[in-house]
Amino acid sequence: MKIAFALGDAAGVSPELAARVLADPAVEAGEMIVIGDARVLELGCAQAGVTLDLPRITADDLGNLPQGSVFLDMGNCDPADVPLGEASAAGGRGSVQNFRAALSIANAGIADVVFFTPFNKHAMRQAQPDYVDEIGFIDATIGATQSGREFNVLDEVWNARVTSHIPLRDVADTLTTDRIYNSLKLTAQIMEGAGFERPRIGVAALNPHAGDGRNFGTEDDDIIAPAVERARKEQLAVTGPVPSDTVFVRAIKGEFDAVLTMFHDQGQIAMKLLGFDRGVTLIAGYPFPIVTPAHGTAYDIAGQGKADTGATFNAVHLGRKLAGLAQLSDAAEPTNHDELRRALPALIGRIQAGTDDWS
Repeated sequence: MKIAFALGDAAGVSPELAARVLADPAVEAGEMIVIGDARVLELGCAQAGVTLDLPRITADDLGNLPQGSVFLDMGNCDPADVPLGEASAAGGRGSVQNFRAALSIANAGIADVVFFTPFNKHAMRQAQPDYVDEIGFIDATIGATQSGREFNVLDEVWNARVTSHIPLRDVADTLTTDRIYNSLKLTAQIMEGAGFERPRIGVAALNPHAGDGRNFGTEDDDIIAPAVERARKEQLAVTGPVPSDTVFVRAIKGEFDAVLTMFHDQGQIAMKLLGFDRGVTLIAGYPFPIVTPAHGTAYDIAGQGKADTGATFNAVHLGRKLAGLAQLSDAAEPTNHDELRRALPALIGRIQAGTDDWS
């Protein structure tokens, strides 16, 4: 199994986390294609107090990789140009390019998982103004015909969400019964692939007290409840809509294996309170799983050598566990791996040169 490992924002804890993961034998990092600037990884080694000796490859070598982990030096991010602990165009540019290269390598069938250390979206937008979030970027990069979904994963509970990086004022207008039902179906499929047998999913209400009999909005009765009923008819173990101020309490007490929330912070706040240093973000519904620690770039402790590796190790483990679930995905058209592999060196070259138009 190969993991395409994109180095994240050089201004945060990503370099340190990358070095720690690659140096730790417990992670079994021996089959990674590490993608980034060698100077950033060297910085991470200094921050973490470890040494690494990864064989260097070029894009031309991707079709015939040696055993073990290798490093694809993009030469795209001089740490001297990246202010530590600050979002910058230089840091964002490296992140965007590394991520696109990793996705392209996996899409060509060379890697089974994409893993990245934390990005900063503000930095990425400074470098690429039309970058919105990871899902839109993935869709454009691999030509997905249906967007995937983000999950936050802890041992205690999973969190899936119907909408993600959109303004709160747009959430209600974005929700549809089909969208919620599809999110429930994907959640069940992915969790079954991770070892859950008929996972129990609690569906969070949108409005206070689940609308309180339509006193506080109609979306829970008119949009969410029909999606829940549709899922139940297909034998999914679904409950809801459940008031969002109690749904995670019920999950932690063991009633639900996962909570489907309607918007980003409705789930993120709860999950980060439960396990900030352990949580994993999974982006699923594509031909390969995409994983990263859920905690972000941690600019406040960048360069101090004290980044917690728990979530990073968990992300690698989950990615390996979910590798090979492409048959569950209908988010992208069947790919011609031979054709993509032939085109890959030129694509990597354009990414490195900054001449690739991903949008």
